[in-house]
Amino acid sequence: MRRPYHLSDRWHHFAQPFGRYMSHRLHHLAEPPARVVAKTGLSPNSLTLFGFLLNVGVAYILATGHFLLGGSLVLVAGAFDLLDGALARVTGKSTRFGALLDSTIDRYSEAALLFGLVVYFARNDATTELILLFAAVVGSMLISYVRARAEGLGLDAEIGIMRRTVRICTLAVGLMISQVVIALWALAVLTNLTAGQRLFYVWQKTRKGESKQG
Repeated sequence: MRRPYHLSDRWHHFAQPFGRYMSHRLHHLAEPPARVVAKTGLSPNSLTLFGFLLNVGVAYILATGHFLLGGSLVLVAGAFDLLDGALARVTGKSTRFGALLDSTIDRYSEAALLFGLVVYFARNDATTELILLFAAVVGSMLISYVRARAEGLGLDAEIGIMRRTVRICTLAVGLMISQVVIALWALAVLTNLTAGQRLFYVWQKTRKGESKQG
């Protein structure tokens, strides 16, 4: 008997292709400039660390309230985050440690950007924005954590709409069009929904595997 098509299935079938398409498309677009960077002799790990320093500088700009400039630079810094992986692929210098370093620095970079906004809104006693930022930080960290734990179980939980590239674009656009609160609402809600979606996905997969063994 064919099982009923639930609302969760519709969300899963929409969110997974959209998030995957955005991520893969941007990574593909990063390869031509990565070939140019490869001629400079820079290593992927050096580019990763440079991108982190750039994100720290952007965080300072956000902390001072220059959101239009900060939002533009968020995209520039995000481009560097894409370039390191693309550089590793086009030069054949992909390593397991490089992948771990890239993933770790990405988390630090994202946290730095959000911390810059925390400093700004804390100075202005903006309680709602601070709560949204806290929820966004938790959701963003859980997205990566659930995926990592799923991989430890032998499962690929790289699903959901709010992948890192989508989160960065959402934040940057919100900053540039002076709709920071809307962007923070989107990040706070959708990051935690994505983390929950990944957790639910793993639960479904493990339940099916355990039922077969039983």
